[in-house]
Amino acid sequence: MQTTKIFSIIAACVAIIQNANACTGITLQSTDKTIVTARTMDWSGAEINNMYVIVPRGYSQESLLPDNKSGGLEFSALYGYAGLAVEQPEFIIDGTNEAGLSAALFYFPNYGEYEPYNEASRDISLADFQVVSWILSRFATIDQVKSAINDVRIINIDPSASTVHWRITDVTGRQVVLEIVNGVPNFYENEIGVLTNSPGFQWHMTNLDNYVNLKPGGAGPTNFGPIELRAFGSGSGFLGLPGDFTPPSRFVRAAFLKTYAQQQKNASDTIAQAFHILNNFDVPSGVQFAPGKSPTDMPAATQWTIATDLTNRTIYYHTMYNRALRRIEMDKIDFANVEFQYHPLDETKRETIINVKID
Repeated sequence: MQTTKIFSIIAACVAIIQNANACTGITLQSTDKTIVTARTMDWSGAEINNMYVIVPRGYSQESLLPDNKSGGLEFSALYGYAGLAVEQPEFIIDGTNEAGLSAALFYFPNYGEYEPYNEASRDISLADFQVVSWILSRFATIDQVKSAINDVRIINIDPSASTVHWRITDVTGRQVVLEIVNGVPNFYENEIGVLTNSPGFQWHMTNLDNYVNLKPGGAGPTNFGPIELRAFGSGSGFLGLPGDFTPPSRFVRAAFLKTYAQQQKNASDTIAQAFHILNNFDVPSGVQFAPGKSPTDMPAATQWTIATDLTNRTIYYHTMYNRALRRIEMDKIDFANVEFQYHPLDETKRETIINVKID
């Protein structure tokens, strides 16, 4: 593809990420130790060109640079991988490699800051949109990523664009958040298994202390002077759980729902649970705009939701057009010989409807 055409696609991607401000990620573990990562991909401005991508071992790519230039970091795939991308197959938002390492990108405006692009460092410069591809191509563990991060310079393709941060999870269930602030990469152990957007991860963890009163189940009855207060129904222990779509509120809501949801016994049940939990974060189209100002009539601002069984290397997803689950079974892919390929997430943009049986 010609560089000018690539750069025009990147400009569209920059606009996408600048508005993808409602993505929510969770991580679950079943009683049989299956690890499942899941997240929503939200953007309300327009329909994204969403696709799934299969990348073989040995596939090489080159990072793109600002000002319509090529010649950034070159890297080839030690590991085959699969994932969901936007606009351009190299721009994977969430994916997993055959070693069981997962990486995902989340919007992180106003709080992150990359190093300014330096022409002298062009051969180690890596566009933030391609960090997920770089991680999945080259590494099997979190420690390997941490050891290599200072060998590259992560940059904005468009210097005016905002930053992103990343969730990285390995097959053991260990998870870290990578945030670049003042040009310095910072890794934070993510034991809670939740990620949204700004502010920074440590701020979100501190903010959970504001909700120390929340608990699963019910509250009361409580004596209130001469009268007794009783809950109207079940779930009153969660009174005060924030329900709006700001990143802090989604972080709190996701943390409590995933923490107190009943642990499932196996992979398939945990995948189903991940989608059920993330249903609470679907953003109806239009609600992020003033009345009458929505620029689109898409079915939802949550354009797709993905859940990945890292233990068994299986990716599931559904989209705003079709809630039927699609599955990518990575153990059935010969990554040594498969062709590099990408395909739209939806073959047809409508719900799968099955007529019920009537005797």
